[in-house]
Amino acid sequence: MKELKMFALSILILIGLSGVASAEIESFAPGDFVGFSFWLVSMGCLAATVFFFLERGSVAPAWRVSITVAGLITGITFVQYIFLRNIWIMTGDTPTVYRYVDWFITMPLLILEFYFVLSTVKKVPGAIFWKLLLGSVIMLIGGYFGETGYIPPMLGFVIWMAGWIYILYEVFSGDAGKMAAKNGNKALVTAFGAMRMIVTIGWVIYPLGYIFAGIEANSLNIIYNAADLLNKIVFGLIIWVAAVQNTSSRAK
Repeated sequence: MKELKMFALSILILIGLSGVASAEIESFAPGDFVGFSFWLVSMGCLAATVFFFLERGSVAPAWRVSITVAGLITGITFVQYIFLRNIWIMTGDTPTVYRYVDWFITMPLLILEFYFVLSTVKKVPGAIFWKLLLGSVIMLIGGYFGETGYIPPMLGFVIWMAGWIYILYEVFSGDAGKMAAKNGNKALVTAFGAMRMIVTIGWVIYPLGYIFAGIEANSLNIIYNAADLLNKIVFGLIIWVAAVQNTSSRAK
């Protein structure tokens, strides 16, 4: 019965998001590789959203928050990519500042996944939640105000980097990293390590994009779109794999 309910919910989500996708969409030229990359990521995020909500009922209860958040992240990104794709087709450009509509929601959620994953096996101090959230918000505020000219761009970049470095410190050497290292759950430790690598390597594109914002729009958009495939869809799949492994081990 639970699986049936989740299937019905996923179908409703698919129908609703498809309705958003079909509203006022312009066609892109066959040779428009950037437009194609927007479609590729948006369809990947739609498929991932439905998948995560379908799978939510198949994992142990402790992992369901993490899987739900993964689905919310890809769902929000899907809607945003339809918007960005239309802007690209109409104007031939998608200013990076438009991406902050997505980033202000999805990046904090991505970082909070470290807290949610740790919470699957033991009680985690609330301070870790607020540290991770604060680091992501500081990073985004610095980047946004720097991109929009409210503060000097270099100052915005410094604030962005400070927030990102603080996050890396927390998940590697801070309280979150220490809890993960002491954890005896193999699936959790593996997932936590892979998530850290994505936030370390996959997120490099964001400060680089900030520095090279003036480079050719086609290249920057393709790089950002490829990064979102890794940082959002693959990130969520890593959590799902850990959830399935942990659920299977408990069943035995």
